Amino acid sequence: MLDKKTEIKPGITFHKIETNKFKTNLFAAFLSLPLSRDTVTKNALLTAVLRRGTKKLDSQEEISKELEEMYGASFDCGIEKSGDYHTIKFYLELLNNKYIPTQENLSQNGINLLLDIIFNPYTENEAFKKEYVDQEKQNLKQIIEGKKDNKASYAQERCIEEMYKNKPYGLYKYGYIEDLDQINERDLYTYYKEAINNCKIDLFVSGDDIEQTKQEIEANENIRNLTPRTIEIKNEDNTKEDIVEPKNIEESMDVTQGKLAIGMDIQESPEDVSYVAMVYNTILGVGANSKLFQNVREKAGLAYTCGSSYIKRKQNILIRAGIEIPNYKKALKIINEQLEEMKQGNFTGEDMESAKNLIYATINNIEEEQDTEISYYFGQELAKKLVTIEEYKQKVDAVTKDQIIEIASKIKPNTIYFLKD
Repeated sequence: MLDKKTEIKPGITFHKIETNKFKTNLFAAFLSLPLSRDTVTKNALLTAVLRRGTKKLDSQEEISKELEEMYGASFDCGIEKSGDYHTIKFYLELLNNKYIPTQENLSQNGINLLLDIIFNPYTENEAFKKEYVDQEKQNLKQIIEGKKDNKASYAQERCIEEMYKNKPYGLYKYGYIEDLDQINERDLYTYYKEAINNCKIDLFVSGDDIEQTKQEIEANENIRNLTPRTIEIKNEDNTKEDIVEPKNIEESMDVTQGKLAIGMDIQESPEDVSYVAMVYNTILGVGANSKLFQNVREKAGLAYTCGSSYIKRKQNILIRAGIEIPNYKKALKIINEQLEEMKQGNFTGEDMESAKNLIYATINNIEEEQDTEISYYFGQELAKKLVTIEEYKQKVDAVTKDQIIEIASKIKPNTIYFLKD
């Protein structure tokens, strides 16, 4: 269903997605701030500390009891990079009022709890509880240290970090261990108040019988106390340097399998580039019929896995492969051959149809999960351009072979990262 949005206050937007596909209503709140080296670790830590308690419910145990009394409602939170923005995300899912045996307004109770967790946290003497902050610092340290455990994911993170060195998008979304010792419960609370007063706030509800939700949110004391804010979501600066030779980065670690990541720039961005790039990327490296899978893995037998993904917000394509370490140069050669094949237009109408069908399947799934649909429309909000799901399909359908060849000629490797033993 279409995202119907209205402004509650400047910088605070309400989004309503009406659907009768589910017995649950999903409430979400997204707090967005510019990605910054100074604040990236604080944001990640803040996400974890806020879930620990509110002024009314001073522990996770108390919050869990409250959720259980709401007929088993569920709460979750996390943090994501959205282009050059850092977004703290909160979700609360609960039964629609029509499916509960009493006349209570479960929706209003859920809204109040979610907004209390975000805007009315548990504090002691104008600071977060020291015990909670110290525990979450340890948890966050383990998450940051653990990024090396998944070697494929680590290689991709490192490739992006090198591509965007000294730029916001190169930052790790969970921050850095060296920052943690500098953060205490009082400093974090001071930062929290500043962030709450300056972040872009998007409040979503997805479900049925939600006509009164906007009024229920506006009536919440936490929302009434928020100050208007001037938030300008800037268009992503995707200006790309003309790269003659890509950066080659090799690192050693105790690995049995080499991990290759190639970050590529789309040098120019014509109108509707994302739809063309999506089809290009799918032909190149998505699924068992893609060029990378067929030629690097199946025919040459050089890779355990090989594929690619499209980073829409930054206009990048990221190739990844898990290979035997001695096969590095052979694999790189065949990958480059596939990029050249795309430039020469050596793909068929059947390849295009298969790629578009894969994309359609993904599009069709957007409305099948409430959190996926909310994420889709939040992406539209940051892009400042609403494209309905039907329009999305039409734009993919309109992509031509000539457009794909044109895009292929503008894609250049920026960074080649290889993790070896």
